[in-house]
Amino acid sequence: MSDSHRDAEPLQPSQIYEVGGAVRDALLGRPPGDRDWVVVGATPGQMIGAGFKPVGRDFPVFLHPRTGEEYALARTERKSAPGYHGFVFHAAPEVTLEQDLARRDLTINAIARAADGSLVDPFGGRRDLQQRVLRHVSDAFAEDPVRVLRLARLAARLHEFTIAPQTMALARRLVDAGEVDHLVPERVWQELARGLMEARPDRMVEVLRGCGALARLLPEVDRLWGVPQPAAHHPEVDTGEHQMQVLRQCARLAAPLAVRWACLMHDLGKGTTPRDRWPRHLGHEARGAKLARAVAERLRVPGDCRELAEVVAREHGHVHRSGGLGAAALVRLLQRCDALRRPQRFDELLLACECDARGRSGREDDPYPPRARLAQVLRWALTVDAGAVVAEARTRGLAGPALGDAVLAARVAAVRRGLSTRGDPGGHSVSDPGREGA
Repeated sequence: MSDSHRDAEPLQPSQIYEVGGAVRDALLGRPPGDRDWVVVGATPGQMIGAGFKPVGRDFPVFLHPRTGEEYALARTERKSAPGYHGFVFHAAPEVTLEQDLARRDLTINAIARAADGSLVDPFGGRRDLQQRVLRHVSDAFAEDPVRVLRLARLAARLHEFTIAPQTMALARRLVDAGEVDHLVPERVWQELARGLMEARPDRMVEVLRGCGALARLLPEVDRLWGVPQPAAHHPEVDTGEHQMQVLRQCARLAAPLAVRWACLMHDLGKGTTPRDRWPRHLGHEARGAKLARAVAERLRVPGDCRELAEVVAREHGHVHRSGGLGAAALVRLLQRCDALRRPQRFDELLLACECDARGRSGREDDPYPPRARLAQVLRWALTVDAGAVVAEARTRGLAGPALGDAVLAARVAAVRRGLSTRGDPGGHSVSDPGREGA
């Protein structure tokens, strides 16, 4: 039958199948996310005639006229060039549902549900759901570099699942062939960001490292394994393992994306410490801030994540040691963190530091006094009316930088009063020496 004749035929419910993650999550008893649909035996003309709006450029995808959900014509694909975009797609009424499912990444994502609720599962996806295994559908898995990122992200979500050895072997083959080098930065960031927000973000990093993709995408993170730290502060010793424990704390404390990214970036400077200076890492904070900035520029990381990562890398050591600081040093710390102008970001900085402090073997449940203490210090500093201080200083003939000095002195005085009248809100006494180190 020609396409022109098909175009005149109405679309039938029996031609439409729900596919992908929503089917998988429903079978797992999890809340489904976005739903995707495949239409078999149809033409673009039929879709448009049924009210669907075409949106796809590389292959026919349509938006449902009421729900806005995506409906794609069944299609096959053929590798034609390196990278994520190196595919030729073929969509035609003759393409079967099984052929469409065969191009998908994992068996648990290659299950379709018909309008009557029956399942089409040609590659054993339900079996792998029961056995808690992430397994590729075919060797074509090794043709698409995004699939490595998706595999790692799904492992972070379904952290109780194992990855089939053959699937990890295909992932390594993909990396060794240089496919991940063709990924565009925006797609890498998109997948990393989604994986960081899963229940076990550390699992995503471990999978990427296990197949060699981490060394290609985030070499600054990959080089942290095998770098020792002082055991007195880090019972886990290895810096890479510390990073994984910090990410687990991020999930445990329901940290937002900017905090999780900052935690992944916070110790990059330790990977550049010369071996003859191990296990100490003097100056790693400044080196780490520069590396975090470079990573953000390379992956085109959004501004909120980029900026928080830099300040956390630079200041987390000072935050950890802030219990010994007096009023002047505390206000200087607030200024370096831009806390007076951006209190919400400062709160995220403190949460990242708490994840760092608790991301250590045996210290996962320890309290973190600096977070409450510095939050209170910021509140004391914010009680100062800068405009009123400036106006009063001008009546005394002050001008220029002297006005800023007057505001700074007022904030230090406010913090000093708070410390002396209310004590340390973190539960520790605080001295106020004349010369302070922060």
